[in-house]
Amino acid sequence: MYGELARNAELLDAVRNGMAAMPGVDCAVCVPFPYLAQAQQKLSGSNVKWGAQNVHQMEKGAYTGEVSATMLKDFGCSYVLVGHSERRAYFAESSRLVAEKFMAAQLTGLTPILCMGETLEQRDSGVTEDVVAEQLDALISLAGVQVLRNAVLAYEPVWAIGTGKTATSAQAQEVHAFIRRRIAAHDGQIAAGLCILYGGSVKAANAAELFAMPDIDGGLIGGAALVAEDFLAICRAGAGAGAGAGAGAGK
Repeated sequence: MYGELARNAELLDAVRNGMAAMPGVDCAVCVPFPYLAQAQQKLSGSNVKWGAQNVHQMEKGAYTGEVSATMLKDFGCSYVLVGHSERRAYFAESSRLVAEKFMAAQLTGLTPILCMGETLEQRDSGVTEDVVAEQLDALISLAGVQVLRNAVLAYEPVWAIGTGKTATSAQAQEVHAFIRRRIAAHDGQIAAGLCILYGGSVKAANAAELFAMPDIDGGLIGGAALVAEDFLAICRAGAGAGAGAGAGAGK
């Protein structure tokens, strides 16, 4: 929940101009709802896509204050985050609700970015894989593994977001590999082709090492996306690693 028109304009212009030199990197900026029109205006015609940070699960109706997937499409969105750790923690979004939001987005032609991850307490208790499995299985149980053909996953360890702590590249890779194996148990082809992003205090200094891991396909970027040069440096790291990196969400 950051942004103001004047500052956004500078940030979006800088990202657009910087990304013009990286045509091989998939990049998206997910902005708060009030700034979708500005993102559309600034990024149209560039190689930077845009999206939203949340969506309601219903197409329309008496849900005052909510925003539907069809509304996001009106502003040219390509992506939308669902199940971000802050939505799960602060707004009590269950894995079932997140799965419903995922399907609402996908049925409208958006690419949902499904966020998953564990808290520090859960990691210390040794249940990281159980937590991530529950969050992933809720979607597969609702709609089947085929829905992952047009989707992006993001592993975001809650304990490494905005805390200054970062999972080591090995820790991140371990969970990414687990996610891919679990999907491969249903469909190996989908698992092999799936883009799985890492989101946990990714910075220019650690991006290259993270993106070099075999199952880390890019980053879901938070704080570092508020500074254009920091974000672009992460995208350059993705380009160097051959990853579809920089699919970040400047919040």
